[in-house]
Amino acid sequence: MKRFTVVAALAAGVIGVWQLAPMVSGAITPPVDQHISTLIGAPASFADVIEAVQPAVVNISVTGPATAQTRGHIPMQPGTPGPDNFEDFLRRFFERQSFNAQGASPSFQGMGSGFIIDADGYVVTNNHVIEHASEIQVTLGDGTRLDAELIGADPKTDLALLKVDSDTPLPYARFGDSNATRVGDWVVAIGNPFGLGGSASTGIVSARGRDIQSGPFDDFLQIDAPINRGNSGGPLFDLSGRIIGINTAIFSPNGGNVGIGFAIPSELASSVIDQLRTSGRVERGWLGVSIQQINEELAKGLGFDGDTGALVASVVPKSPAAKAGLKPGDVIVGIDGADVSQLKELTRRVADVKPNEVVVLTIWRNGERKTLDVSVGESPTDVAEARRGEPESKPRLGVTLGELTPESRRQFRVDDDVEGALVTSVTPGGPAAARGLRPGDVIVMVGQLPVRNLEETANAIQTATSDGRDSVVIRVVRGEGAGSMARFVVIPFA
Repeated sequence: MKRFTVVAALAAGVIGVWQLAPMVSGAITPPVDQHISTLIGAPASFADVIEAVQPAVVNISVTGPATAQTRGHIPMQPGTPGPDNFEDFLRRFFERQSFNAQGASPSFQGMGSGFIIDADGYVVTNNHVIEHASEIQVTLGDGTRLDAELIGADPKTDLALLKVDSDTPLPYARFGDSNATRVGDWVVAIGNPFGLGGSASTGIVSARGRDIQSGPFDDFLQIDAPINRGNSGGPLFDLSGRIIGINTAIFSPNGGNVGIGFAIPSELASSVIDQLRTSGRVERGWLGVSIQQINEELAKGLGFDGDTGALVASVVPKSPAAKAGLKPGDVIVGIDGADVSQLKELTRRVADVKPNEVVVLTIWRNGERKTLDVSVGESPTDVAEARRGEPESKPRLGVTLGELTPESRRQFRVDDDVEGALVTSVTPGGPAAARGLRPGDVIVMVGQLPVRNLEETANAIQTATSDGRDSVVIRVVRGEGAGSMARFVVIPFA
């Protein structure tokens, strides 16, 4: 079978929503696009556009400790576009090199792209560009190198926001309306491919709304403008010099550009960047259900009289959905009066709801349609990710945690009476791996405090770091029935 690869072109890329520069002392640098006349049709040259916007594009370099995640390539989420399921070959490749100076711990260096979104020095990039980095530097178009602070990151949309301090206002780019972008429109990509810096390429929008299964909010613009390793996080401009996307990944059989690139649309990223800038984290609504797309076969088997909707496969105990009376086997056909035809429609609509707000779900159950009022909660995984990423504490254990669901209990053979947070993955070479943790373990106590779910576990770990401790004691349960075992483990914070 032919092996394909999704390659993330290293660079930064998030989309912002600010159209005006904040007031700063001294002269204010105008937005870089203000002198560009809107072009219609195929231009004779892209030079005016590129010359105008290029000062807002930056190169990003990162360094950090070498781990399995930073050597060569990093696995993406399972799944890939294409006719076959070859998720084992789905990888994100980085323009990174590992080194081991004499007497020093193994380290890595990496390069990517980004862009300035206001004169005060806020910079957007991809999360995967700065992930695992201990030091981040931004190089401006004139060669000036500035240390960057990570304001916040959102792995689910692969966006990150940095901040640099400059003695003078910085040139910045403004965000356009990706919703107005049509298939066939010209686009210009600028970034740092292979560390060359300041490279531009052009092409068209090939498709909209692409789902490459890299996360729950995939809605990519597909472009044929050449992008390569090092372009990740770089901006995608329209011909008026507005940013309509962030170059994030390419689909390739050989690791190089073949004319299939993907950019996060500005419309999707704007609210994420706004929240990162305000609070350093993203707050999302949460129902607490596992869902699957209804199809003709399922509809026939259930006696469902429709052909679209989200079938509830499981409900998390004590979740907002459980409290509202949602049950496995229900089909969610509407939310706040809008039809649910695709799973991602429901996922995005719920994520956009602020916690504690009420949504009205229209469901089909046993041949009848009814409505349920659900007070939406906050996604526990977002709480955990935000707290692991707080710059003042950085309580990193080298594990990814999730909620216990009926499916995960069956998969990892966890007894029904066990409560806590499920270890879903362990970072090779990380603190948790060194102490023997593995996927399927359940954290049931932090210190001497029992924990019943992911949120309580995240809170307890955060408390340990806030108290100034350099490690945390957890009690872990593994296995089921008479063959289960429990033990206390001390894990240092990385």
